[in-house]
Amino acid sequence: MTSASPGPASGARAAHPDHLGHVIFITAAAAMGGFLFGYDSSVINGAVEAIRDRYDVGSGTLAQVIAIALIGCAIGAATAGRIADRIGRIRCMQIASVLFTASALGSALPFSLWDLAMWRVIGGFGIGMASVIGPAYIAEVSPPAYRGRLGSFQQAAIVIGIAVSQLVNYAILQIADGDQRGDILGLEAWQWMLGVEVVPAVLYGLLSFAIPESPRFLISVGKKDRARKILEEVEGESVDLDARVAEIETAMHRDHKSSFKDLLGSRFFFLPIVWVGIGLSLFQQLVGINVAFYYSATLWQSVGINPSDSFFYSFTTSIINIIGTVIAMVLVDRVGRRPLVLIGSTGMAIALAAEAWAFSADLVDGKLPETQGAVALIAAHTFVLFFALSWGVVVWVFLGEMFPNRIRAAALGVAASAQWIANWSITASFPSLADWNLSGTYVIYTCFAVLSIPFVLKFVKETKGKALEEMG
Repeated sequence: MTSASPGPASGARAAHPDHLGHVIFITAAAAMGGFLFGYDSSVINGAVEAIRDRYDVGSGTLAQVIAIALIGCAIGAATAGRIADRIGRIRCMQIASVLFTASALGSALPFSLWDLAMWRVIGGFGIGMASVIGPAYIAEVSPPAYRGRLGSFQQAAIVIGIAVSQLVNYAILQIADGDQRGDILGLEAWQWMLGVEVVPAVLYGLLSFAIPESPRFLISVGKKDRARKILEEVEGESVDLDARVAEIETAMHRDHKSSFKDLLGSRFFFLPIVWVGIGLSLFQQLVGINVAFYYSATLWQSVGINPSDSFFYSFTTSIINIIGTVIAMVLVDRVGRRPLVLIGSTGMAIALAAEAWAFSADLVDGKLPETQGAVALIAAHTFVLFFALSWGVVVWVFLGEMFPNRIRAAALGVAASAQWIANWSITASFPSLADWNLSGTYVIYTCFAVLSIPFVLKFVKETKGKALEEMG
């Protein structure tokens, strides 16, 4: 597609919103989906061993129950873009809120193992929807001058959700005297861990009634006056609103609502830009980041750390995740997207290699030797830090920005779906791989971190400072 006319696009880039506080509130409310994304994804970490014990299942079956939510995530991500183009971004958020709420209640009160798995799939569908709608909506309501920082709210919310879930899990474990199956008011501790999610799920639904619809969606359904008003709220009165509406409308008339067939190219099935988005999504997951959030408590217990300390280390890892995300939010619009991911890939590769070395040691009395144990803990936190300050934030910013308007929603859905499939492959395979060779598993993750560097250098273009209408 051709770029937008210089006048409006340039004016949009230069504009600073008159009501930045209002824009931040809108962004934060939309990012509650990211909070639930992080919370729902990682809360299971505290319940893994209790579920294994209660239902007496092996590593393979347990991994499928943990990972099956990711199938729902992939379906939700693949369909959310189309749903959003039909009924709007806000309605999608409200549907996701209902799914999160139902999943939390069902997961806390399962009748059987497979009943629990079904509720996790439902929650996964909500996560998948939130993973697409959040970055797309934030990109569409954010003034270009602030889009990178506001876009990183999604990842900030995800990592805060992860940290809160681990803190809640740790607190519940203490109430249950360190027993994941301990009784609390008639329910086992792990059931409370999964059920507490009802609170943020309901809050997400309530907040969705307090924020406006995307101007681009409103223009697509002919509500230009309402879109103009929202653009004034988020981009400021100094912007030529008629020109901005005309710019967006022209782009939409020139293009059309995205569909799967719009993503197809003459070679290699998809258009090249879609493959780049898929590649970013795959590398983000194939470095094994979610092992740190789904299985960390189990991982540390497997090398001799007691349950209470393993939960504590899961929480400290989440705090490091937040610190890295804040660093990325500060730097993403200053140094650009590509430099951050290249720095992150290098740091992750070194940290993962250190973990692989540490886990290669033989256990002594069921524990890693002191030196290797210290290296494993430091490297695990370092890995999460470098991921958070780079791939964790920047991939979501890229996916919200890099696609042309005519394919953005559908392409984002395909890329996010690929991300969930990769996430599932890592999550489902880790318990069996760890039983086979824990050190070898981390060597595999190290290889993916190394391979991500030439991929970014060759295929990924910088999107810093460009208006969405310029992507082509």
